[in-house]
Amino acid sequence: MKTKFIIGPLSNGNVSLLTNMAKYAGLPWDLVLSAEVFGHYKPDRETYLGAAKILGLAPAEVMLVAAHNNDLAAAQSFGLKTAFVPRVTEYGPHQVRDFEPDGNWDFVAEDFNDLASQLGC
Repeated sequence: MKTKFIIGPLSNGNVSLLTNMAKYAGLPWDLVLSAEVFGHYKPDRETYLGAAKILGLAPAEVMLVAAHNNDLAAAQSFGLKTAFVPRVTEYGPHQVRDFEPDGNWDFVAEDFNDLASQLGC
């Protein structure tokens, strides 16, 4: 995917946290987008539209890939493309939501390899 698309998190975590995560985990992000930069947190529209703006792209040219249906619903409502990739152990044994997609997302994938395949990578 990295050869075809810009890859970067859009997180409510701060820039320092995300930068350290990328550095120490060897994540291949092209950039880090934090809600901290926009002065708003997801699901505020300023966060999603700010990500598109900072990349010089229209919202429809940006895709949010997430395991959280509510995050995808917000992104979609502001014109972004969406992809659901589940993380069924994110909350440990007490997880009760986000096992399955519950919206009309542009892509639904089993994992990132499946998403890459669907995107023609």
